[in-house]
Amino acid sequence: MTLVPLTLGFVPLLDCAPIVVAAEMGFGAAEGLELRLKRENSWATIRDRLIVGHFHAAHMLGPMPIAAQLGVGQATVDLIAPMALGWGGNAITVASATWEAMLAQGAAAAAEPAQQGMALRAVVRERARSGAAQLTLAMVHPFSCHHYELRYWLAACGIDPDDDVRLVVVPPPYMVEALRDGQIDGFCAGEPWNSLAVAAGIAHIVTPTTAIWHRSPEKVLGMRANWAERHPDETAALIRALYRACEWCEQDQSSGELARLLARPEFIGEPAPDIARGMTGELCLAPGSPAVRLEEFQGFARHFGTFPRVSDALWFYSQMVRWKQLPAAASAAQFTARALAARRGYRPDLYGHAVQSLGVDVPAVDLNSGGFFDHRSFDPADLDRYLHPP
Repeated sequence: MTLVPLTLGFVPLLDCAPIVVAAEMGFGAAEGLELRLKRENSWATIRDRLIVGHFHAAHMLGPMPIAAQLGVGQATVDLIAPMALGWGGNAITVASATWEAMLAQGAAAAAEPAQQGMALRAVVRERARSGAAQLTLAMVHPFSCHHYELRYWLAACGIDPDDDVRLVVVPPPYMVEALRDGQIDGFCAGEPWNSLAVAAGIAHIVTPTTAIWHRSPEKVLGMRANWAERHPDETAALIRALYRACEWCEQDQSSGELARLLARPEFIGEPAPDIARGMTGELCLAPGSPAVRLEEFQGFARHFGTFPRVSDALWFYSQMVRWKQLPAAASAAQFTARALAARRGYRPDLYGHAVQSLGVDVPAVDLNSGGFFDHRSFDPADLDRYLHPP
């Protein structure tokens, strides 16, 4: 059988696992595809190379197709996500000096996000009173789950993300180096970069982002809509291959082999034991400390982890509005039109068509609105009320 070659881009993170596994463990070949993987270090490069056609599809940040549909931060491009690649896997990590200051203000290892956030707020206010420089916190891209989770946590704990701290972009593979060099005081990124910062003896993990938003959405399979329309069979085959890869990643007997596979230099290129921590959810929160098991830290296929929820797309859109990445809508009609554009970025119809032959269940209700640490709810049917509560 002649295999159809497809080139896929990815960033070296634990959640690139489904793409690597589909290529290396034969799931792509079983669907008639030859998957050729290209590693990139920044999400901006992933986006740009996908847009210009260097990649057929890519490992992509969940909000990126929404930003592309809305033309925010870039030209308007018809990018879509016909599949999610799992949930969770991120954490907020701070430099050791920042953690020591937080401890003095009531933080504690493995404490709830609210307690950690209140301690950080006290640190931020003390620095302002003393005339010290603002804390600099990094995230991986302006249109990323990490950015919105970080802002959500800060704001809910009384820290203004725009006025009280300085937020900057650092690509994931450079987070540890930036922290070591004192360029940043903390970051929100996916594994294994949090664990690697701790292993380097320079940081403490403050909270997993799944404690901020339970089973928070993460990466997606990104592609150009016109390519998916011209190649429906290849699109469906790729979704099926990645679905099977996601299932394989979650099998207990796969964890050792997966860690060794991702440790190869062409993929993540970091020690297998550090990579394995994120897969098991057993993270060392501080240098020299025993591992702590973080329940529901990351998932791939379980809990409908591969289903591209339109409700998630609308939450990402709401955050773009909340944090003024989009100019204010001139009218209710424009607000609604933008919401419709955000909806176009996620394609559960393509997902459902692809996996029906596998007998995969899809959610009866496309809703992922609960589980925020501050108990605030999100109703995707009433975006205006969410953004402007009474």
